[in-house]
Amino acid sequence: MQEEIDLYIQTAEESMADSIVHLERELQKVRTGKASANLVSGLMVSYYGSDTPMNQVASISVSDARTVVMQPWEKSMIGPIERAIFEANLGVTPQNDGEMVRVTIPPLTEERRRDLVKMAKSMGEDAKISIRTARKDLMDSIKQAVKDGYPEDLGKRAEDQAQNLTKSYTEKIDQIIGSKEKDILTI
Repeated sequence: MQEEIDLYIQTAEESMADSIVHLERELQKVRTGKASANLVSGLMVSYYGSDTPMNQVASISVSDARTVVMQPWEKSMIGPIERAIFEANLGVTPQNDGEMVRVTIPPLTEERRRDLVKMAKSMGEDAKISIRTARKDLMDSIKQAVKDGYPEDLGKRAEDQAQNLTKSYTEKIDQIIGSKEKDILTI
C-alpha cells in the first residue's frame, strides 16, 4: 500500500513539474522588447505541405538587441517563413531581402508592458490551477487509500507531503512570474 501512495505522490510531482516546464515555455513567447530567437523558433512553417517548426527550416539568430534573422536552408522557404510570422500575430513585420528574413522588434510602450505583465500573470495563474488540480487528484487518491485500509496517520503524513509539494511548486511559479515581470518592465 505504501508503494501505491509513493507512486501517487510521484505522479503528482511529475504533473506539477510539467506545469512549470509548460509555463516557462509559454513565457518565452512573451516579448520583452529584446530580440530573442525563441520569439520565432517554435512557429510552424508550411514546408512542402506539412507544418514544420521554424528552427527546422531556417537558421535563427539575433543580429542585435532588436533584430532576429532567419536564414532559410532553401530560398523557396522565404515566403512561407514570412507568412508564418504574419499569421502568428506577433506584432512584428518580417522584412525579406531575397536571402533572409529579418524581424525588427519595436520598443514596447508602457501600456503594452502592463498588458504583457497581465498576460504573464494569467499564465502563472493557469499553471497554479494545474498544480492545484494535481494536488486534488493526489488528495483524493490518498483519501481513497485510507478508506481501503491504509493507516490514517500515514495518510495524514502523505496529505501533508502533498500540501508541501504544492506550496513549493506554487512558490516556484511566483518566482518565475516575478522574474518575467521584472524583465518585461525593465526598459
